[in-house]
Amino acid sequence: MTDEINPVAIPANALVEQLNAYYGFFCRGGHLLESGASPFQRYEVWDTPTFGKLFRLDGRFMSSEGDEFYYHENLVHVPAITHAALRHALVIGGGDGGSAKELLKYRDIERVVIVELDAAVIELARRHLGAVHHGALDDARTTIRVENGLDYVCRQARPGGERFDLIVLDLTDPVGPAAALYERAFLENCRTLLGRQGALTLHLGSPVFQSAQVRTLMHGLRAVFPTVRPYFLYIPLYASLWGFACASERIDPFDIDADEIDKRLLQRGIGPLRYYNGAIHKAQFALPNYLRAMLE
Repeated sequence: MTDEINPVAIPANALVEQLNAYYGFFCRGGHLLESGASPFQRYEVWDTPTFGKLFRLDGRFMSSEGDEFYYHENLVHVPAITHAALRHALVIGGGDGGSAKELLKYRDIERVVIVELDAAVIELARRHLGAVHHGALDDARTTIRVENGLDYVCRQARPGGERFDLIVLDLTDPVGPAAALYERAFLENCRTLLGRQGALTLHLGSPVFQSAQVRTLMHGLRAVFPTVRPYFLYIPLYASLWGFACASERIDPFDIDADEIDKRLLQRGIGPLRYYNGAIHKAQFALPNYLRAMLE
């Protein structure tokens, strides 16, 4: 018996994910179900032994049947359960429908607007990712707008535009077409759409392998919102600790204790949930010292 791990040659057909120039991982044994290219990006859906159906854009892992609940439940419920009266929510990106699915678990939600750049992603999700969206894309409370989220938010930020209780930035990494949706001007327009009692939530990336990105995004959020609360969890599909943040004028999810979270989940009829609960809510805000130093 030995603890030595023999090196494995990466198969030619492996799905490789790079988190930075020096680190990555691979997933093998998958069967390609569909692939193609839209005017905006390349897309693929694979059936894999590890994650079930796995969705990629431009060669990067986006979501999977097997672990989407790690990402979507925490992206949505940390800010949503904090809000006193969640009625109207906006999802920028999120064409797989996972974020909308979590929002629609709130009995009092009246409208979820999904603004997705690429119609091909929505149709791909309808064909292959039912286990991710559970019909949320075609729910009567869901409105889908196929357009650039940057343009939509800019337009609604003008007087008379739509206003929301929660904005979910369910985006690809801050490169290429998505880069402008992480910049200060866009975040300021999001703040206008929210009003004083609203909140914005987004993913930051890996603090281990993308520390500069995480710091930059936190700096940008703090330049716009008085309260910015980062939180972290492990995402299997991304093979790393992963950062999220809730930003608001007044809402602070850190202020709510575990028992109150569980009480609100029960009162608001939210379920079933596979990951998120009161204890998880509180635990994700407990930061090790190196993360505290990184985010100061």
